[in-house]
Amino acid sequence: MRSQTWNAQAFLPLWQTRTVDDDLDNVLTAVGPRLRTLRRQRETTLANLSAATGISMSTLSRLESGQRRPTLELLLPLARAYGVQIDELVGAPPTGDPRVHLRPVTRNGMTMVPLTRRAGGAQAYKLIIPAARQPVIPEPQTHEGYEWVYVLSGRLRLVLGDQDLVLTPGEAAEFDTRVPHWFGSADTVPVEVLSLFGRQGERAHLRARSVR
Repeated sequence: MRSQTWNAQAFLPLWQTRTVDDDLDNVLTAVGPRLRTLRRQRETTLANLSAATGISMSTLSRLESGQRRPTLELLLPLARAYGVQIDELVGAPPTGDPRVHLRPVTRNGMTMVPLTRRAGGAQAYKLIIPAARQPVIPEPQTHEGYEWVYVLSGRLRLVLGDQDLVLTPGEAAEFDTRVPHWFGSADTVPVEVLSLFGRQGERAHLRARSVR
């Protein structure tokens, strides 16, 4: 059985692009109904709003129906006319909202749940690695970066350079990803792992044992 190699860099463009595109589409789709509701709450007409903003009635109508994509130059005069922040028009969460709403990505049977939403810097993930149903031939890979992994449940097999290790719940490992590496389930149950990936990493106290 061929290995299912984890490569943090390979996942980054996929989930970040998908999340950004989906979130942007959702935000823009919701602007039209929000504009229509706000206008009706203010009991104003398209004609009055056109006079106040300098935006044509046809453009305002298309914005509200979703046929016109909202832009900053359209939203700014509307926000001024209604006396609200642009955030209220687009439904943005309050500044400092700590909640992360990101979608899991599955590739080659491995599920990766992103726990950070920044495009740069260190990235955090929860990995769910499927059980090894039959013997696996590791295929170590290398890439730029630095990684730290912590086992939540199951037993993680980590091949790092010439080392073949098994980590159990509560154990951690950190390594330079330029060193050939691979990890997967060490037995017939899935493994759940927390992973931090970036160009730098903090030192951790490690306990790991070799595969017997």
